[in-house]
Amino acid sequence: MIKNISNLGDAALYCDFGKEVNKDINSQVIRYFKSIQKENITGVNNLTPSYNKLIVSFDLRKTNFKDLKKLIENLEINNIDDLKSKKIEIPVCCDENFSLDIKRLEEKLKASKEKLFDNFFNKEFFCYMTGFIAGMPFLGDLDENMRVKRLETPRVKVPKGSIGITEQFTNIYTYESPGGWNIIGNTPLSIFDSSKEVDPNLINPGDVITFKRITKDQYKNYND
Repeated sequence: MIKNISNLGDAALYCDFGKEVNKDINSQVIRYFKSIQKENITGVNNLTPSYNKLIVSFDLRKTNFKDLKKLIENLEINNIDDLKSKKIEIPVCCDENFSLDIKRLEEKLKASKEKLFDNFFNKEFFCYMTGFIAGMPFLGDLDENMRVKRLETPRVKVPKGSIGITEQFTNIYTYESPGGWNIIGNTPLSIFDSSKEVDPNLINPGDVITFKRITKDQYKNYND
């Protein structure tokens, strides 16, 4: 549940669910996020969920902090009936041209690449949030023995479709961009489609993700 609701500037609420980052707390964030969406509350013009926080932006001409805070505190989030998660399988090629940091990971984690891949591809991941780059999903939770820090020197360009790991999370780069995550493969799927006005994200908060290893030839022919 929400531990505290406070002002964030003149026209936003900061809903704090605590300091921990785990699936249970994030599920609460998502429930409030979707509940507010469903209620279509007057004046609310943007919602920004994260691991354990939710920012609710509003139009001062239509509502105010006090009234909006009361509405959020009284939401019946357990009555929401549309929180079914999608289960999505993401194909990933781990050819040496795509697994840019696998040697670094072998050294840091003291395990062979096949052992690392076996762990990764036999794991279910939960989407905590999307952001940083449009549609980029932050997926948890990596096993303890798979967790590693970011690169000491971030790359100027990380290829679109790259699968990265850092600490407890996995992400997918939806566009070419700078980044410091450890890259272990690449997917031929388009994770974010800017041409779609409605639901451009393939992956949304609350979805459950598995990864399937494919060959380089399968990767090349995937969209044929």
